[in-house]
Amino acid sequence: MFTVTSENKNSGSRPKVVIIGGGFGGLALAQKLKKAPVDILLLDRHNYHTFQPLLYQVAIGSIEADSIGFPIRRIFTKQNNFSFNVADVQKINPESNTITTDIGTVHYDYLIIATGSNTNFFGNKEIEHFAMPMKNIPEALNLRSLILQNLETALVTTDMREKFALMTFVVVGGGPTGVELSGALAEMRHLILGKDYHGLSKYDMRVYLVEGKDRLLAAMSPQASEKAKKFLTDGDVIIYNSAHVQSYDGFYLTIDNGKTIKTRNVLWAAGVKGEVPEGIRPDIITRGTRIQTDEINRVKDYQNIFAIGDVAAIITDETPFGHPGVAPAAIQQGQWLAKNLVHIIKGEAAEPFKYVDKGTLATIGRNKAVADLGKLRFQGFFAWLLWGFVHIMSLAGFSNKGIIFFSWFLNYFTKNSDNRLIIREFNTETRKTNPEST
Repeated sequence: MFTVTSENKNSGSRPKVVIIGGGFGGLALAQKLKKAPVDILLLDRHNYHTFQPLLYQVAIGSIEADSIGFPIRRIFTKQNNFSFNVADVQKINPESNTITTDIGTVHYDYLIIATGSNTNFFGNKEIEHFAMPMKNIPEALNLRSLILQNLETALVTTDMREKFALMTFVVVGGGPTGVELSGALAEMRHLILGKDYHGLSKYDMRVYLVEGKDRLLAAMSPQASEKAKKFLTDGDVIIYNSAHVQSYDGFYLTIDNGKTIKTRNVLWAAGVKGEVPEGIRPDIITRGTRIQTDEINRVKDYQNIFAIGDVAAIITDETPFGHPGVAPAAIQQGQWLAKNLVHIIKGEAAEPFKYVDKGTLATIGRNKAVADLGKLRFQGFFAWLLWGFVHIMSLAGFSNKGIIFFSWFLNYFTKNSDNRLIIREFNTETRKTNPEST
């Protein structure tokens, strides 16, 4: 074991800020500290930042995976107080102000946990084994391979029960991810299936959406929920509200509304939980496996450890369950904490975090989206244009913006995509991919 040291050009006696996680919150924090009198070390398992809102489009083959990933080092090329290491954080050691990682021991003066969230299967190991999550690029590529492999198998199988299961898709979770994924699958059913897969028709494919709450997009307005449901039902998506998945064995999906569905494709978007590193006391882990913090994002009962984004929960009378686990909240917390760290280093008073909700957007397919912007509610084509503009502008890197725009432009007019390639075969038995397959 060795000690990892910073490579910053101006390092010296300045405080060392270590950030775990290169998601929206971690990057926003590091960028805001560009001119601060600190040395920054960011650690992440990957050397790239993932634009998670578009993962579902990678999964259904609308865009390539590279277009939503951007090298972290390129974002900070001109920031002299920043360094980065690919590392897997194994444990936080608050008593010694160190972190144990697979590349050695890292010392910190201030630690920020920005590890984000992962899929929550609510303790059901069977569902965890057979259902397909979609929280990162490898998982999205696994899902893409599964969908395309099952369509290929459905073309040649003579077992009608198996063909039925291969052509049945069940999305679990009616939040933005589940709604957008269901809409994309419905669009594939209507526009692509019969054209690309001769021998299959849209009447062979079924798309279900199972949601535990009594309406879709429960965090949005009733108008948005109703319109989203109409858009999906117009696309022949079968929706079950107030329904919960009880079991899934890889073929039979059982729902507590009495329904059993034969399917080889269960796409899990039903919940998330915070990615909490080992070393944080379990008594301060709150609902959703999130770390409880005070109003300046400082972890409860710690003086120099902070948490932001999906893994953090600022518990107050106004926010009894913390802030929403969305990118804008993580970005705002990162930027706010950067200012507070400077205040703390200078011995000044820190300011409580104030979240500004700029609105919510969700797309349900071609020309269809819903938007809640403050008191303004609208749906349809203009909401779809706004959704596209916001997502393109939020991408990291000019090249990614251009690639996504060009891909969407071509897809819109051709009603097709060139990205449905089975590059890495997904083994449904081992739940692993073979990267050498073509």
